[in-house]
Amino acid sequence: MNRFDYVRPATFAEAIAAASEPGAAYLAGGTNLLDLMKGGIVRPGRLVDVSRLPGLGAIEWLADGGVRIGALVRNSDLAHDSEFARRFPAVAEALLSGASAQLRNMATVGGNLLQRTRCAHFYDVAGACNKRAPGAGCEARGGEARNAAVLGWSEHCIATHPSDFCVALVALDAVVEIAGQGGEYQVPLEDFHRLPGETPGQESVLEPGELIIAVRLPAQAASFSRHARYLKIRDRTSFAFAVASAAAALRIEQGAIAAARIALGGVAPKPWRARLAERALIGVGPDRTHFDRAAEAALADARPSGDNAFKIELARRIVARALALAAAGTPARLPALPGSPFSPVAGVLHV
Repeated sequence: MNRFDYVRPATFAEAIAAASEPGAAYLAGGTNLLDLMKGGIVRPGRLVDVSRLPGLGAIEWLADGGVRIGALVRNSDLAHDSEFARRFPAVAEALLSGASAQLRNMATVGGNLLQRTRCAHFYDVAGACNKRAPGAGCEARGGEARNAAVLGWSEHCIATHPSDFCVALVALDAVVEIAGQGGEYQVPLEDFHRLPGETPGQESVLEPGELIIAVRLPAQAASFSRHARYLKIRDRTSFAFAVASAAAALRIEQGAIAAARIALGGVAPKPWRARLAERALIGVGPDRTHFDRAAEAALADARPSGDNAFKIELARRIVARALALAAAGTPARLPALPGSPFSPVAGVLHV
């Protein structure tokens, strides 16, 4: 392993100063970073351990009905918080469909946003990858691309973003709170991750030293709690990343859809908000015909990046089915296998 310095700052200012140096990286739960270091995929010269910084480990309910989630809140703690799961069930379902219980017990909210792609070419240090080594080329183009992107990709990178959690957050208009040398600011999560373009190594809006301190969900997101689901197709039912996934949330009034939220995962370099599909559902009945039309709209700009044309049709079906599950009503209890289309729904529906 590459030799590195280890720093444990006591304040935000100390952390930001230490991480602003070239070659520095933040360490929290370490469930992604340490694996990358062991494989020689990343070689930070300094680890800045923020796991003991004060004030980042709380779930705070805001006066307006929203919630502020500290960056060091563990994924499992958030998913199993009964009030959070009641107000934002699709987010809890997405969290519990990712990784394994052991990893969820360590992984943090902030780290989840920053996890790196699982593209096989990114992990192959003997091969070319523009994300790992800018300018090296992309061996996924013309190579193994089954799980590559069908939306938002470029000739320089076709890797997908791996998070389940972020897909549900993007659908519900989550906001990221960031601290840096210039102070604190906020950015919608939908704008936090960058598309690859010609610079796939720049994966987010974060500048050197900047630190995620919280994620916030607005009060309006809770208005979808009665009709919200997350659906994920993967190569095995547990502990696998999405081939395609969708978060769907509806507000149904007097038999018609008054508001809709849709986001896709596993199909793009970032969590993909399907706003055109959302607009197609406003004012119509919650039925399969309209869900199929919305699914077509969600994938209207999709194109294969290799031998993965099947993902376009698969993603359409996932969107339509997620919408149908959301329309049926959020389960009173999460299914035994959250996010899986093969899991029977437990409990009484809220309809």
